[in-house]
Amino acid sequence: MSGIRTVLSGTRVLASMVAIVALILALGNPVQAAGVRVGFIDIQEAVAGTKEFKRVFTQFRSHFQKEKKLITQRENKIKAMLEDINKQGTILKDAEKRRKEERFLKEKKSFERYVQDKNEEFQRKEKEITDSILRKMLEILKKIGKERKYTMILEKKAVFYSDTAADLTKIATKTYDRIHK
Repeated sequence: MSGIRTVLSGTRVLASMVAIVALILALGNPVQAAGVRVGFIDIQEAVAGTKEFKRVFTQFRSHFQKEKKLITQRENKIKAMLEDINKQGTILKDAEKRRKEERFLKEKKSFERYVQDKNEEFQRKEKEITDSILRKMLEILKKIGKERKYTMILEKKAVFYSDTAADLTKIATKTYDRIHK
């Protein structure tokens, strides 16, 4: 879920700026402040709490675990190659030792590249999953805001205090699940 944190960190900065501007505007004119209705959401919790996220992320994690096993097997093979070189290093002829070392280095380099590629692939996939659900969640928040007549809905982490009655996290998750079955 590091991807969701990365994606949402930029959202928090923007939400903080919006919250500050909104509060300044709301406090600037007491007559208008009475009509301001602000809701709060923990967007990370809301997205991660959806049935869709749990289902897709479970599949993603299962694929990741399978790949992790393959990587471990390949890593063990490379370690065995190194142990073999170290054990036989003194009794091997120079040409044979050099051939084994070159094969080991080639395998090690290929393995490192493979692991790096897989890490990038999994990070990209995690971000795609999160972004897709986040976009739909933002539409849900707009709908909730309009239906319940909120002036604005802010990221909960962008404020120091909010009344729990104004927390829309669970409502957003339930609404998302109802709409996106």
